Amino acid sequence: MWKCFAIISSIFILPLVSLSQEKFQWDQQTITLKKGSPFQLNVPRGYRINVAAQGLERPRFFCKSPDGRLFVTDMHNRGDNHKGRVLILENWDHQRKTFGKVTTFLENLHNPNQVAFYTAGGQVYLYIAETGKLSYYRYTPGDSIAAGAPVVIGTFPDYGLSYKYGGWHLTRSIAFNKGKIYVSVGSSCDACIEKEDVRATVMEMDPDGGNKRIFARGIRNAVGIKWVKDVLWVTHMGRDNRGPDKPEELFHPVVENGFYGWPYYYQYRKTIVADTQFVKSSRPGFVRKPVVAPYSFKAHAAPLGFEYVSDFEDPLLNRSFLVALHGSTSVWRQRGNAVVQLLPGGGYREIIKGFLQGKTEDKRYGRPCDIIQWDTNSFFISDDKRGVIYFFTKG
Repeated sequence: MWKCFAIISSIFILPLVSLSQEKFQWDQQTITLKKGSPFQLNVPRGYRINVAAQGLERPRFFCKSPDGRLFVTDMHNRGDNHKGRVLILENWDHQRKTFGKVTTFLENLHNPNQVAFYTAGGQVYLYIAETGKLSYYRYTPGDSIAAGAPVVIGTFPDYGLSYKYGGWHLTRSIAFNKGKIYVSVGSSCDACIEKEDVRATVMEMDPDGGNKRIFARGIRNAVGIKWVKDVLWVTHMGRDNRGPDKPEELFHPVVENGFYGWPYYYQYRKTIVADTQFVKSSRPGFVRKPVVAPYSFKAHAAPLGFEYVSDFEDPLLNRSFLVALHGSTSVWRQRGNAVVQLLPGGGYREIIKGFLQGKTEDKRYGRPCDIIQWDTNSFFISDDKRGVIYFFTKG
């Protein structure tokens, strides 16, 4: 079975205790794009960052195909639209560190956030998570365009962005594990008592859509979900309007039948706080106080995609989690807009910084969305603000 971000069986969960927390030296690199002024990004000394592709619209999540190609979703813009695409980044030029070709594999999609590959009976399938549905296509290695008609195996709330119509979170994220597919469905609001049971959950189903059930609840919006050695990890974005610094954004494992707080509880400074607006109306037997998440980020940092680094040549990053912090829509908050590394004890440090250099939108030069380890010394990173794919490498 093939899976996006396939996890090597020798990984141990949270082997971060031996990770060095010593400060490191920075190298500043000038980034020049076809549009906009040059700017500087900072990376650890000994690393390089290059523009691997540009001119995309809103690139989101990566996936490596069974035939070794890099797929990425492109949601077109931040609105609710049917102009999204699935792209293949091809013809890698190792010397220039760029892709020579971008192929449109699928188009006219409804906010496609993520794709994943799955193999059964010798046939490969490509699954696509859109706002209102989960579907798959048959895939033959080397395909440059989707063949045949899609098979829809699940549908989800599809009301746009307006509170009035129960909209809000438009993305759906997917992950395979042991012959099951897991789908995150975000809330319809910032904070409310949901009328649809599927909201703010992670769902589980068979690859053909059968045996659907809710795997975990109380997760306001898990944009990043991934299995690491049979443990499902998620990035978990908290609600607004509890103050400038709370609730914190979270990164934590999810277990079967688990409940993770929203909207009744939130986390702040390693303490679980009852949200008085909702907790009095909580459902007995359904709502329970969650445990403290092992990792947290500053409020409004917006953690999205992440990668567990394994078999990496440099111990600086090996056997640790890297997380893309998308950043607040309110630039003045000065939160996120970096790629960070999780540290023992629940802390984190920036690994790539400089995307945000002021308190106005014109000083924001990128919003990291996803990161994928490519080999033993490199990664690809998506920026859905400037339409850029970066190549981050040792040496």
